[in-house]
Amino acid sequence: MRKIKNPWAHLAGYNCIGCCPTNPLGLHMCFFEDGDDIVCEWKPSTNHQGWLDTLHGGVQGMLLDEIASWVLFRKLQTTGVTSKMEVKYLKPVSTLDDHITLRARIQTQKRNVVFIDAELYNAAGEKCTQASLIYFSAVKNTDRESAAFVSCELED
Repeated sequence: MRKIKNPWAHLAGYNCIGCCPTNPLGLHMCFFEDGDDIVCEWKPSTNHQGWLDTLHGGVQGMLLDEIASWVLFRKLQTTGVTSKMEVKYLKPVSTLDDHITLRARIQTQKRNVVFIDAELYNAAGEKCTQASLIYFSAVKNTDRESAAFVSCELED
């Protein structure tokens, strides 16, 4: 697996709650490429709980939506927006786990409509949450001034 560079890390005004490394309230997610999959290992805390020691379902949804967007950034080198997201909660996720793992990949693509599958696994490797997402991707654009331009490369 190789780490993906965050192309917005030094952009003025960038403050994504999912992946901005300097957002004080953010999740500080970082991503890796593993074949067709994009992967993120993330540490929950009790600040992310709903019920006692249980990761809030909305936070799980945000984690899955964020990793799906990074599938677009890396695999298609463009941006996009979530059109639809269906989440299935299979078992509770403990905020006491030392990490959880998220994985996502493109299922299919029809023009600018991208179907993405994503999963969340607990520290024991058990699938706890899965999501099917539909994204509208921006038209691939090489204009560096365009919001659609993404140069999402791997670290050396």
